[in-house]
Amino acid sequence: MTHSIRHPAGATRRGLLGGVFAAAMALSAIVGIGMAPEAQAEEKLKVAAVFETPIEEPWVNQIHVALEKAVAEQGIEYAYSESVKSADFERVMREYAEGGYKLITGDAFGAERIARKVAKDYPDVAFVFGSGIGPAEPNFGVFDNWIHEPAYLSGLIAGKMTKTKVVGAVAAMPIPEVNRLVNAFCAGAKEANPEVKCKFSFIGSFFDPPKAKEAALAQIESGVDVIYAERFGVIEAAVEKGILAISNMSDQSALGPETVITGPIWDMSPTIAQAVKLVKAGVFTAQDFGAFSFMAKGGSYLAPYHAFEEKLPAEVKELIAKKTAEIMDGTYRVDVDESIPKSE
Repeated sequence: MTHSIRHPAGATRRGLLGGVFAAAMALSAIVGIGMAPEAQAEEKLKVAAVFETPIEEPWVNQIHVALEKAVAEQGIEYAYSESVKSADFERVMREYAEGGYKLITGDAFGAERIARKVAKDYPDVAFVFGSGIGPAEPNFGVFDNWIHEPAYLSGLIAGKMTKTKVVGAVAAMPIPEVNRLVNAFCAGAKEANPEVKCKFSFIGSFFDPPKAKEAALAQIESGVDVIYAERFGVIEAAVEKGILAISNMSDQSALGPETVITGPIWDMSPTIAQAVKLVKAGVFTAQDFGAFSFMAKGGSYLAPYHAFEEKLPAEVKELIAKKTAEIMDGTYRVDVDESIPKSE
């Protein structure tokens, strides 16, 4: 079994019977018996997600969390498939499209051509996928984790907290989506302390915690004492070796309360909420939803300091508060550098 399909909470026998009843009511409208407009309006929008990696992988987990929030706040019906291999991606997408799902989302990077091909065959379905390429008319929208701003803020903290003046980042692979995060982190660290040197490691995978841990241990051995855990596995190494860490995409303080200072959080709720709103209104068009991941839109921010609320020097917290305010009001812009970083 290459993937698993999860249906909304409460999909019991009673729920299934309710679906049969809804189908019967829809049929009655077609044959002329009729159905009240109010009942039609209450029909839930069916939204599906297709993920290449396991649901616990931070990137897809943030999309999943946002979709679950949309269930509660926007009344959608939600199902998803995780760990879908490229060979199965097309089949799974088509199953959802044929099953009445009007918005299909997920991570398309490894199955970019497949996702776009399927979308063309279902022009009445909205597709919104994580992608490093632009949207495609008429129905393929894109998004990405534009969290370089809080990555930069995290770098400022790293630059202030390092004692060895060597900070590091262990990341997935040197692609633009990843490069801009680790470059922003390094830029922040150097701004806070011009003597800082940055080291970078890429594990060649989006989800390989053991390999990420191994790369982190190697960096720590070389002198890194504050490390950006762009991938899972890095924080474990930081905890073992007693150095400081910056998490990524979600609040991961629980993995190392005395180790994780903070980190960029990617909040996909603004993106998902906008896509659902457009589909419900019948005005969805192919577009780039990337801006909804920026801090000013509420799509990204720094995780709470937790135990480091008392440990971080006051001047560091003041610096972060000042820079955050400047980013939010548009008076400071974090550079987007997608070039491949080189270790120093």
